[in-house]
Amino acid sequence: MLYHIFYPLKDDFALFNVFQYITFRMGGAIMTSLLIAFIIGPGLINWMRRKQGKGQPIREDGPQSHIIEKKGTPTMGGVLILISLVASALLWARLDNAYVWIVLGVTMSFGLLGFVDDYLKVTKQNTAGVVGKGKLVFQFAVALVAGWFFVQTLGNDPSAPEGLANSVPFPFFKDLWLPLGFMFIPFAAFVIVGASNTVNLTDGLDGLAIVPVMIAAASYMFIAYLVGNSINAEYLQIPYVPGAGELAIICAAIVGAGLGFLWFNAPPAMIFMGDTGSLSLGGAIGAIAVATKHEIVLSIIGGLFVLEGLSVMIQIASFKLFGKRVFRMAPIHHHFEQLGWKEPTIVIRFWIIAVILAIIGLGTLKLR
Repeated sequence: MLYHIFYPLKDDFALFNVFQYITFRMGGAIMTSLLIAFIIGPGLINWMRRKQGKGQPIREDGPQSHIIEKKGTPTMGGVLILISLVASALLWARLDNAYVWIVLGVTMSFGLLGFVDDYLKVTKQNTAGVVGKGKLVFQFAVALVAGWFFVQTLGNDPSAPEGLANSVPFPFFKDLWLPLGFMFIPFAAFVIVGASNTVNLTDGLDGLAIVPVMIAAASYMFIAYLVGNSINAEYLQIPYVPGAGELAIICAAIVGAGLGFLWFNAPPAMIFMGDTGSLSLGGAIGAIAVATKHEIVLSIIGGLFVLEGLSVMIQIASFKLFGKRVFRMAPIHHHFEQLGWKEPTIVIRFWIIAVILAIIGLGTLKLR
């Protein structure tokens, strides 16, 4: 919004020329979302504490320490994140950019699903929420629509590389693309839904999910800026995606909103992000990975989320096939709790892993 208000005035006021620079608006988006979170956070938390009463219900089959330590903590902290993120993105991003609206559409749709899920859990005081199959149907419906719009946006841009819209580029290779044709849309949906649900699985300890999300967002902020610039893309031999640079603004807004939320979510948490936050943030990261044509790199940068998701899949498959559990409890962060690791130890070590994986993922930009 600010771009459209001030940049046209650059001929009369030279200072407004800075609004053309994505880097300037990235900084503005981080600070704005952080400030909004700080301002509305305390009041929102107090309001939710009054409205929710007993707070988020804790799984009976989860770690017993959670029943004592986390009981009564309000959830739906994702509302704080979404308000900060969306408001900041709308202020600083170019609103004539299709990618901005597609990603925000996915983010808000998944956030709405998470909100309904959290609301049902709180009002009914059980951990069931929205039926699992219903969740997946809704997520895939939204993600398929988003995938179609991504293909149309890039495919109809004459300045985009031919065939890129329906292809998946491989990291570490300059010109190795896998052309999927019409199958790219379900592939894109799988990436978006997978990212959303694995972030949701990671959200089990205070601060565990939000910092890796910020790390992933910061990584894709860098990637979006590079792929959206033809000179940088050509130099690094990565696919050029016209217009994708604006997604760096949304990534910046996620980082700022995440920092603001972490202020209140740091142990002991005053509020949980709930499915409102985890589903929407995961969906946003997945959608940005698809838009920037770095879908496979997401499995590296978001490797911690992949690990959490795989631990659940392995646990379920092992129990159904052999009647035995591989982990003491899944997702895997609960396994380490059962081994006797303290919560801060698990959280900080997982953060370290997320940083290492992000560095490796960003390394693929140059190692080609």
